[in-house]
Amino acid sequence: MRIFRHYENVPGAFQGAVVAVGNFDGVHLGHRALIEEAEHNARERGAPLAVLAFEPHPQEFFRPSSQSFRLTPFRVKARLLAELHVDAMFALPFDAQMAAKTAQDFVLDVLVKGLGAGCVVVGEDFQFGKGRAGNATLLSYMGSMEGFGVEIFQPVTAEGVDKISSTQIRQALQQGRPDEAARRLGHYWTVEARVEHGDKRGRTIGVPTANMRLVDCLHPVFGVYAVRASVLEDDRVVSRHLGVASFGIRPMFRTQEPLLETWLFDFNGDLYGKHLSVELVAYLRPEMTLDGLDALKAQIDRDADAARAALDRAGVGC
Repeated sequence: MRIFRHYENVPGAFQGAVVAVGNFDGVHLGHRALIEEAEHNARERGAPLAVLAFEPHPQEFFRPSSQSFRLTPFRVKARLLAELHVDAMFALPFDAQMAAKTAQDFVLDVLVKGLGAGCVVVGEDFQFGKGRAGNATLLSYMGSMEGFGVEIFQPVTAEGVDKISSTQIRQALQQGRPDEAARRLGHYWTVEARVEHGDKRGRTIGVPTANMRLVDCLHPVFGVYAVRASVLEDDRVVSRHLGVASFGIRPMFRTQEPLLETWLFDFNGDLYGKHLSVELVAYLRPEMTLDGLDALKAQIDRDADAARAALDRAGVGC
């Protein structure tokens, strides 16, 4: 998948693409259905399949906060989109200049002159342009005037009732329900970061952990999780492992920033400096304060047994 950070001077091979437009935060089942519809359209036309999203997310521009709400940082999102056979991703900077574009200018400057889109696929609640003044009806009208197709996609629902949304998934993760988040995502929610050096206390009790700081993504509820982890090299999975992880501030030792500490059950080796991708499969318990290292080791053993059981129930293997 080619990634473009601009919409000017797009190579001819990607002109005339079928372009799915959205933020795609989480790349959940609704996003996947929309992209699959766009892919079907692209293959019928013999055209490339592209997605258009903004970086940063417009909400981060309009309402900046120290706490990230993103389900998928850019790197994870790009990998998930590539797995859906997307040929090109236009990750356009969302800045003051982009925010000031009227809906009409966005269509003319970005979709027509820039991308030369052959067809644009959006959800029925799509809004765009300054003040979110543009909608699917306006896009369809301008498509007919400017010579590109527009396909309006109906929202995908969960259990046939609620529209699947990134907001619902965020709430599930912040309430200790990663299994519900996974049902709406179509995959387990994943965090990814470089493994850092820690205080190595886990090694002293026979439980070496990989320490990661979650940057530019949502913080799930503090606690202990059953997980599956992948060791990455150059964005490729080189090995997968089951394990148990704790996310939080470690009440016994009190860290300044929340840490994700993951114990891989069947791994022997050095992970420092490597990228680790961790899928949260099941929430086991909240954080707790224990009476010394012996009590901590005993609790970790119980957590490991609970994690193995939860992974087995979920049918999760390596």
